[in-house]
Amino acid sequence: MSKSIAYIRASTGKQDVNNQKLAILEFARHANLKVDEFVEITISARKTSKQRRIDELLEKLVDSDTLIVTELSRLGRSTSEVVTLVNELLQRSIRVIVIKQNLDIAQHDMSSKIIVTLFSLFAELERDLVSLRTKEALATKKAQGIQLGKPKGTIQASKFDKDRERIEELLRLGMSVRKIAKVMGYSNHIGLNTYIKRRRIRELLEMESG
Repeated sequence: MSKSIAYIRASTGKQDVNNQKLAILEFARHANLKVDEFVEITISARKTSKQRRIDELLEKLVDSDTLIVTELSRLGRSTSEVVTLVNELLQRSIRVIVIKQNLDIAQHDMSSKIIVTLFSLFAELERDLVSLRTKEALATKKAQGIQLGKPKGTIQASKFDKDRERIEELLRLGMSVRKIAKVMGYSNHIGLNTYIKRRRIRELLEMESG
């Protein structure tokens, strides 16, 4: 037997969650629909689909089920992500109802196919605009003489940073890099040797002792 699941996502605040829930319940009452389950999460849209419980939602929904949301933006981080998700649901014969945009999308409905096609065009346009803005911004910075990328010589964080004090201590004792790697449980000494050279740890220790 088919069921209806409502998905609610709010970035912050219980009030927004409650407002979405009330809107869905009010819609369901007027449409004579029963909401069998609510999937709720308070989290930023920038998080992964798993963190936003989208993966869980997809597992709960089966053929002929209905998904209800207050607005499309609740389903994804971008237009393209929303379109991909809606297309996946339609391919599985899952009906999608979006209250704010007044959309009722079903697989075999011609108007739904037109809507999804338009969404796909908008998603493609969004990707093109983002790419264009990025290229224009980089070109402007280059024209202004701003160096792109990380400055030469920038030292990035390393997995060895957390053990630096211990590494320095063992170097002071005259232990070889190969031996230190073995003592510290590293898989090989090459990475550690590179770390010590790039951070000039031996030089700093010599200056310290001198």
